[in-house]
Amino acid sequence: MSKGEETRQGIIERAAPLFNQRGFHGCSMSEIMKATGLQKGGIYRHFSSKEELAEAVFHYSVDAAVKSRTEIHTGSDSPLLRLRALIARFVETPSPIPGGCPLLNGAIDTDDGNEALRALVRKAFQAWRKRLHAVIQDAIAAKEINDGTDVAWLVNTVIGTLEGAVMLSRLERSREPLLHAQHTLDLVLNSVAVKTAGAESKALQPTSPARSSRRN
Repeated sequence: MSKGEETRQGIIERAAPLFNQRGFHGCSMSEIMKATGLQKGGIYRHFSSKEELAEAVFHYSVDAAVKSRTEIHTGSDSPLLRLRALIARFVETPSPIPGGCPLLNGAIDTDDGNEALRALVRKAFQAWRKRLHAVIQDAIAAKEINDGTDVAWLVNTVIGTLEGAVMLSRLERSREPLLHAQHTLDLVLNSVAVKTAGAESKALQPTSPARSSRRN
């Protein structure tokens, strides 16, 4: 990696928490300059605009989140157990970028009309849907999930439940909504699982942990 590439990557890494915590409009160039130790000209030497920097930051943040939340080792070839493990990993693993889930934050941030960033957020959600869709289809092929299951419904239920729980968890500064979401999704999976496969995994019981400042 050249010195210029190192500088560019350093800008992205230092700006990522700012964009993720404050959003595109809430993150000022003066704050980015302070975080990176560079003047505006030094930043714009690597990015043509704040919008271009925001897009690079979003890619970086989503890649980090996907890596931290999808690298699992179940010790089993069962697609259904892998799906349960992916849900558990999401619940148990805080966002690697301070400020919470970059997908959720990006979706909220683009509601004001940043169409370029909106397209990136939609593409990231589509990639998440595609990954879940593949695991569920594998579970159906393995006769672990009922063949008549609406895969699109199940994918959107998983994503919507987890992201909604992240929002509540951050609002309440508690992991309880995430644990309840995991329990709910465990029940959903039990309802679509082939009986013998569903019996292999014990449903998680909802818990009421002490209030925590740990955010996802």
